[in-house]
Order: sequence, then C-alpha cells, then structure tokens
Amino acid sequence: MPADVPARPGEPVFHWFLPTGGDGRDPGGVTAVQGRTSAATRRRADVGYLTQVARAAEQSGFTALLAPVGLGCVDPWIIATAVAQHTERIGFLVAFRPGFASPTLLAQQADAFRRFAGGRLALNVVTGGDPVEQRAYGDRLAHDERYERTDEVMAVLRELLAGRSGDLAGRHVRTEGAALVDPATEHPVPLYLGGASPAAEAVSARRADVQLYWGEPPRELATRIGRLDALAAGAGRVLRHGLRIHVIARDTAAQAWAEADRMLARMDPEAVRATQRRFAAMDSTGQARMAALHGGRTDAGSLEIAPNLWAGIGLVREGAGTALVGSHDEVAQRLAEYAALGVSEFVLSGYPHLEEAYRVGEEVLPRFRAPASVGGAR
Repeated sequence: MPADVPARPGEPVFHWFLPTGGDGRDPGGVTAVQGRTSAATRRRADVGYLTQVARAAEQSGFTALLAPVGLGCVDPWIIATAVAQHTERIGFLVAFRPGFASPTLLAQQADAFRRFAGGRLALNVVTGGDPVEQRAYGDRLAHDERYERTDEVMAVLRELLAGRSGDLAGRHVRTEGAALVDPATEHPVPLYLGGASPAAEAVSARRADVQLYWGEPPRELATRIGRLDALAAGAGRVLRHGLRIHVIARDTAAQAWAEADRMLARMDPEAVRATQRRFAAMDSTGQARMAALHGGRTDAGSLEIAPNLWAGIGLVREGAGTALVGSHDEVAQRLAEYAALGVSEFVLSGYPHLEEAYRVGEEVLPRFRAPASVGGAR
C-alpha cells in the first residue's frame, strides 16, 4: 500500500516479516537450523538485503517488522538495530526468549533501542516449544515451567519499561533494586505473546498487550479469541488479538493457486518427513495445532482447509504454517473476515519477502481498507 494512504483510526494494522535466516521463492525452516534449503535461502540475509525488505514494507504501508528469534536466526536485537538506521518510520517487533537473559538486562536493551530509534519498538515474547532447541540454549525447564518463567519475566519487564521498580521474588526470577535510569517512557513498548496451551493463554491474559495466533480456520480462531477475551476480562484487562499468516495473492485465483502448487511441487518429500518428525517431538500446543491442519498430507487438493486457507507451508516450516491463497480481492475478503472476529493486527509474509511486500501493500491492503470492501465482506 502506498505510504500516503494511511489506515483509518481504529482500523487493523498490518506488519511484515523480516527474513533474517535468508529468503527465496520457496518456504523453509526459519527458527531452527533444520529444514533449510538452498531454494529457501537463495538470498543471503545480510544488512543490505534486509534493509531492502524493510524499506519495501515501509513504503508499502506496513507498521512494523517482526524480527524472529531462534537457532536458525541471527540475533534479532542486532539486526533490528542495524536495519533501523536505514529506515524512517517502520517499527520493529523484536522477538526474544524469556529466561535466557535477565529481565533487567532485557529492559535496558529495549529502553536503549526505543530511545535511539525514536520509539519504534514492540516485543514478541517467544517462550519456545522445541525441547531440542531449548536444550541448545541450556534450558531444561518443562513446558508449563517455561510459561511460569515467562509470566515472571513479563511482569518485571512491564514495570521497568513503564519507569517503575521491577523487583520480584519469584520462582524463576529474583530481582532486587531493579530500575532503569531515565527511561524513555514516552514511548510505550507493547508486549506480544503467542501460545495455544492453557498455560500460555493464562499468561497472555495477565501480561500481554497482544495475543498472537497462527492462521487457523475462522471458526477455530473465533473460539480461541472468545476464550482469551474471557480470561483477560477475569484479570481486569482487555487483550488485543494478532494473526501471523502468509499470503499468496495474485491478480486471479488461478494464478495464486498455481503458485501454491509450484511451492508444493518443489518440497522434497524426505525434507517434509524429517520436518514432521521434528514437529512430533515438540511440546508446543500451537505447533501441534498447525501440524493437525495438514495431517502430513501432501496432495494439493486436501491442503485447502477453509476457503482460501492453505496448510501447505506447514509441511516444511515451523511456526506459522498457513497462507491465504487467492486473488487480491479474495485475500482482502478473508482478512476482513478475521478482522470481524476481533483480529486487530496482522503479521503477514510472502515469498520472496521483498517482492511480496510491494505486492501485498499495493494490491491487497488498499482493497482491505476500501470504505466498502469487495464482495461485501465488510
């Protein structure tokens, strides 16, 4: 979307993805070292290329860039800091793993970034759901214990970033005399958290500003949004909802589905099997929900699990494994349907991320933001 066409107040906002593990026309693993292919990482994720992606997203009307975290990613703080120097307005949704660094140190890093980048910062708290990856970081906590720790880290972070004392005598976090020196509190830092387990949802209800979901059929997502709203209300809070999903949009539906078929045809069967074995060993409820959407099926027809919702990307990619596939009008309609459920933020991506930032920004977002949406979807 052209930068001179702003979103209306109260309208959903759109973010883009920063492919810090490499980019290409084909999907592949992102946060882990497994599942990488030369086709998926043909474009090296150096500062020059990632700056191109960031500028394309900025010029196309996106609000922020998600910088992922994991063994297969470069450090998100460092790359976000580097790219921020070459952009003007776009923000950075920086992912981090709670518990791998002191929350006081995390607050200092966040405060420094927002100070020197003009406040262009939000934080994506990634608890982690792959025991193999967690052990590589030296973390041996069980699933629910990790969310206990996440809760404590977020509690301290929120206090410190708001300019208050962050002292806590918790089970996993113990801080005394924690405070920031002259914090840049004029720039609030919203906290985003994903997770589909009861433990994760309880933490979101208490601590998060935005609950992030991976793309599921609207009916399933509506159930989850309703449950989170109730949990947040019980904690005396109001939670916003964000959707992380890929987009394959073209002038016609036939062209979009042809691109999905091309991606599917290029997925190596052994790579698919190896990826699914890795997913099966995870203790992430969200990853299990993503895997259940495709069930290991590799025939194109069975991977459309709801109108224009394709589960093929999850065959080779961890995390967000679904894409909206269709004409520009159809994709805009599906986004409007999710917005009607209560989704107020979208984190989108496409392959390659450079060209697709322009395509989605120029063709899909204006249709979504039109006063009267195409096809009467809004």
